[in-house]
Amino acid sequence: MQSHNSPTQSEDNPKRSSGFSVFNIFKRDYESYEGVPRINIYLLRLLFTLMFLGLSYESWSYIFNHTGPWDNIHAAARVMWGSYAIISFIGILRPLKMLPIVLFEIVYKTAWLFVVAYPLWVKDELIGSSAEGMTRLFVWVVFPIVAMPWRYFFRTYILGKQTA
Repeated sequence: MQSHNSPTQSEDNPKRSSGFSVFNIFKRDYESYEGVPRINIYLLRLLFTLMFLGLSYESWSYIFNHTGPWDNIHAAARVMWGSYAIISFIGILRPLKMLPIVLFEIVYKTAWLFVVAYPLWVKDELIGSSAEGMTRLFVWVVFPIVAMPWRYFFRTYILGKQTA
């Protein structure tokens, strides 16, 4: 039996966690993820998994089942999305290395929402238009915006600084 005067395990080793805590996923992880909180890593892996599964099925099944001549622009878009899906698999394994892909997603979806959907919405013409379905998908751009570790991204990709 341990006496009240003896130090506990957490007092002996203050850096060692005494158990699981939900708050630990919000702390910066300098040991494994270059100072990025684990919650961002988990969200990024979820994002890349959803991109891989959704885009792989959607794009490659369409490509492999297509018959007849292709429209060049339509074919390029389908093949690009298929390639994007394959590349997103790397993001599941190495989420911090694939952040430019996440930025690409944020930029093109946000730009599309402002350029295409917003003007239709302002004129009350979005509902029932051909842009309605894509708008419903693209408003989920909030998820990659939240998942992106912005401090790490700017420090590493914009400023070019080495991480801790």
